[in-house]
Order: sequence, then C-alpha cells, then structure tokens
Amino acid sequence: MENIIIDMNFGDINVYHFINAIIAVLFATLMAFVTTPIVRVLAFKVGALDDPERDERRMHTVVTPKLGGLAIFFSFVVSILLFYDISAFTLSMIGGAFLIVGIGVLDDIFTVRALYKFFVHIAAAGLVVWQGGVVVERINIFGTYMEFGYFAIPLTIIWIAGLSSAVNFIDGLDGLSCGIATISAVSLLIVTILLGDFQTALLIAILAGSCMGFLPFNVTPAKIFMSDAGAPFLGYMLAIVSIQGVFKVHAVIGFVIPFLILGVPIFDTTFAIVRRLLSGRHPFSADREHLHHRLVDMGFNKKQTVRILYAVSALLGVSSVMLVSQRIVYAIVIIAVSLGITVAMWFIFKDKNMRSQSGLVSENGDEKDEKTEKEAKKDE
Repeated sequence: MENIIIDMNFGDINVYHFINAIIAVLFATLMAFVTTPIVRVLAFKVGALDDPERDERRMHTVVTPKLGGLAIFFSFVVSILLFYDISAFTLSMIGGAFLIVGIGVLDDIFTVRALYKFFVHIAAAGLVVWQGGVVVERINIFGTYMEFGYFAIPLTIIWIAGLSSAVNFIDGLDGLSCGIATISAVSLLIVTILLGDFQTALLIAILAGSCMGFLPFNVTPAKIFMSDAGAPFLGYMLAIVSIQGVFKVHAVIGFVIPFLILGVPIFDTTFAIVRRLLSGRHPFSADREHLHHRLVDMGFNKKQTVRILYAVSALLGVSSVMLVSQRIVYAIVIIAVSLGITVAMWFIFKDKNMRSQSGLVSENGDEKDEKTEKEAKKDE
C-alpha cells in the first residue's frame, strides 16, 4: 500500500510549531491567572500596599495590594524556559528582567528613588545589549539607510530603558498599563507574523498571554496593581521585541512601526518630560498631569478614560499593520481620522455643556466607580 504523505507546512511554520505556540500562550495565561491570588496574599504579608491617601495622584479609593507584576514575570519566565529556545539572548533578557522586577519589588515595599530605579533599568538594558546582541544598528528611511555606528549601543539602551519608564508612567488607572501593553503586544505579534519572524512572534505571544492572565484582577475595581514590579518589566520586554521583530526589518518605513504601536506611552512620557523641564522641575518628578489624569479632569470617569486610551492604542496598532501590509494610504487615513476625532473631542470636553450633550460623561463623574470599589472592599 502506498504511503500517504500529508504536507503539514504553512509557509515557514508547521503545525507542530503552531500547536506549541498555542499551548505556550495558554500556559502563560493560566499561570498568571492562578499565581496572581498567591502574589496578592504575599503583598498583604510584606506590606506592599498602595494607600490612596498617600498623595493626590492616586486615582483609587481603597487600599490595594501591589506586586502584581510578579505574577506576570513568573508566568512569562516559566513559559519561556519551557517553550522557547534557550540562548545567550534568552538568558540575558531574563537576567535584565530580573533586575527590573527586583528593584520594582523593593520599591513596592520600601520605596526607592526614581533615579536609582532608572540606573537599574539602564543596567538591565545594557545586559541584554551586551550579552544578547539586541542592538539597533541602522534604520531604513524611505529607501536610505541611516547607520548609527558608535551611537547604536547607547541609542538602543536609551530605547529599552526609556520605554521601561514610559509604560510605568501610564500605570495610573485600573487596567490601563497592563491593557495597553497587551494591545501593543498583540499588534507587535500580528506585525511579526506578517513579516515571517515566528521566533520573535512566539516570544511576544507568551508575553501577551501573561498579561491577559493577570488583567482580570487588574480591571476596575482592581484587586491588585502591577506597580513597579510589573509595568517597567512590560515596557522592557516590549522594547526588546520591537527591536528584534520590527526595527531590524528592511521595510521602507519600518522604523515608524514601533513608535505607532507604542505611541500612547511614548507620547505621554515625552510630553511629561518636556512639561516638567519647561516648568523647572526634575524630569522624573511625579505629578498629576498625565494623559489619564487630564481625561479624568475633563469629565470622563475612570472606566471611560481607560477605554479611550485602549481605543487610541488599538487604532495605532491597526495603522502599523496597514504599514506592514504596504497599505500606506490606509494607515495615513486611519491616523488622520483618529487625530481629527481627538481634536474634536478635545474641544467638546473643554466645554461643560457640550460634555453633557455628548452623552459620554456620567453626570456623577466617578461616583459609580468609587461606589464599586468600596463595595468590592466590603466583600473582602
């Protein structure tokens, strides 16, 4: 009897690798989901709690445990060790992540100066550059290559460390930072698959799965915060996978894609630094003027603010996919329409009457959110 041979390949990826990726994502998601309650108990034991009375920047109303990033980090590392190739890059990436999460845990428990944390982020970025070979050596700008030369390493370190801080800066509302990181990871995942980089795609998929497993505990009312043990880690990982999967692509405007996908944290951080420098303050000084703060002050409640920033992040992600698909006109139209809507909404919400007429803002502001949080606290 003649043997029947079935071709199980789809392009450069076969069914075995596809199933392995699905299992890896499910495992990461479930691991984060089941370890988050354990981390929450640990946070109460060690006193890693966020008191809303600490300063005016706090947007929650009840004492909430921190250290949530530990669950994401643990599920990610275990999944990587089980389902991803172990190499110098992998080990250096995990080592750098350990540094970032470690200083974050110390900050969640004891409070560490922002400058010290930034130095650790620099060291973590340096480790993955030095040992893992993660470097942006050049970019393609409309067919012309710009070589960075001696500046390649410092620019790469600044990108990684800067994005670690950027994702941390937007960690101000329930589910905001983790949700945007998840959306960004999914966007990067689609882009890397379209580009045929399935190895980096698996890494991103595991990261997205770890975020999704934690997110149910982080949305309003949040039962636990990622805080400094998690948000910088997500920024660190997004920076690395953007270099591995997108910056090194030879697309004509490939360098634009990471800036689109990570547009929300990048814009918020850039605006915050410029604002603080112009007012004579330290660029790492804390304030209550981030994007989410401004949207809440305009009249949106916390859930609405998070959804708006989710939508913006998703639109930017769609634009990046259009660019990779060579549908540049589509991407430009999406960005232009999004900017137009943003400007229109800005003028609407500057006026109290128009805010009410729009039907998007509840008359009681955050009253419902606060009531929900207090009821959740009573249930505990």
